[in-house]
Amino acid sequence: MQTYRSTTDKPVERFVKDLFLEAQKRGFRIHNEDKMEMVHTFGLHGVEVAKGFDLHMIQICKPKKAAASLEKNPERAVFIPKFIMTFSRDNSTQIRFQHYTRETIEALIDDEGFPDSLLKSSQEVIEMIEAAK
Repeated sequence: MQTYRSTTDKPVERFVKDLFLEAQKRGFRIHNEDKMEMVHTFGLHGVEVAKGFDLHMIQICKPKKAAASLEKNPERAVFIPKFIMTFSRDNSTQIRFQHYTRETIEALIDDEGFPDSLLKSSQEVIEMIEAAK
């Protein structure tokens, strides 16, 4: 695994809106738009968080590609969810995205062609983040 780490001066909410626009341009969708603000998700479970807590766990998906990939091999499912984490720290918005290395993918699944496809998708997510910053 690798973690992409970046920051932007945009507030979390602005970055998230700009990320949505970048995702749409590339055929990606935000899968959990109504549940990504963790303050609300925790609140639904009766858990209060500190004032100013603004963690967003954004699940991003390219439905057409994901469906075709999973039809070919359902074992790929563990690799498919992609989450971008955003939160405020030190007067900036922090951005994190965990993704797999070729070595990890190949070690966990014997599926010719899939590592290239997954690496390409992860690179697209990073490019979306960069464009949204």
